[in-house]
Amino acid sequence: MITKRLAGLLAPLALLLTTGAAGASASDGAPAPTDPGPVYATVTDTSGKLSLQTFGRPDGKDMVFRISGSVYANIEGNSLDPAMRHGQKLFNIEGYNIRRLYRVPDTNQLYQLSREIVFYTDPADPQRVLREWQNPIDGKTYPVVPINNDTVNFGPFTITPAYAGPPLQQLHDESVWTSDIPVRTNFATTLGEQFGLVGGVYAAQEMFDFSVDKREVAARTEAGVPEGAMKTKISWARTSPWAPFMCLPETEVRGQLTYHARSWSLSSYAAIEPWLRAEIEAGYPLYKAAPAQPGPSENSWTSFYNKQLGKGATTWASWCAANGHA
Repeated sequence: MITKRLAGLLAPLALLLTTGAAGASASDGAPAPTDPGPVYATVTDTSGKLSLQTFGRPDGKDMVFRISGSVYANIEGNSLDPAMRHGQKLFNIEGYNIRRLYRVPDTNQLYQLSREIVFYTDPADPQRVLREWQNPIDGKTYPVVPINNDTVNFGPFTITPAYAGPPLQQLHDESVWTSDIPVRTNFATTLGEQFGLVGGVYAAQEMFDFSVDKREVAARTEAGVPEGAMKTKISWARTSPWAPFMCLPETEVRGQLTYHARSWSLSSYAAIEPWLRAEIEAGYPLYKAAPAQPGPSENSWTSFYNKQLGKGATTWASWCAANGHA
């Protein structure tokens, strides 16, 4: 989902259940070595301050970006009709990214540390998480695997007073900026797994629009270290190959997925709707908190490789053969 930049996202905010490591104050009242606040406070550029506050809270606590949208079939020439038609809504998506700013101890370098979990839900009922999906091309039913990326990290970024963010555009009462990311990864080379992709290459386009109201801009760009999460809205779109759980080889079934979603900041994990929190607490409790320190990153495909394929213990084709049933 939701994608790395949101990362994704995508692609969504403060958590009650933090580890307390990042942003915690030392017992003598001085900032902890990993507290991003002292470094953030040196930034003078408005855009720099705004963009950093989408990476994480300047006070170092967890924040959440809630994600909600839909997934459509994008099929050249409508060539799969009537089994699957171009523009058909296949899924809703509901989830979030939970993140924090982490300072490399006693330096001016920051990381964005995050986890993201996004469920594929019923196209007619966003709150009904899908457990299975019937592939209309081969007629088999497969388990639905949510986007569950542990972790999604970026950095380190060197932060100086001259740190600047992307160009801002004023649209009515909002400051807006964009991030458009072409993605190309050769999984045949990096993982030794082709996933049915042409040449084993994952090619996608991630597109983000960020917007912050002028009153929020004024409140969040004053001197010092603001508390809480900045009120931010994000529009996210992604065009990418069929999701791996769909068991549709790109080499044989021409088409793609188009994701179109909205994301917005929340004040805490507790602010996520009860139905979604219940889903997390029942099966994915790790995603109640952002990582405590930097580590390897996942995306939707490497996550599937790690968790479903046992890091190469089985192949994608074998997984599809074993998990598809009439």
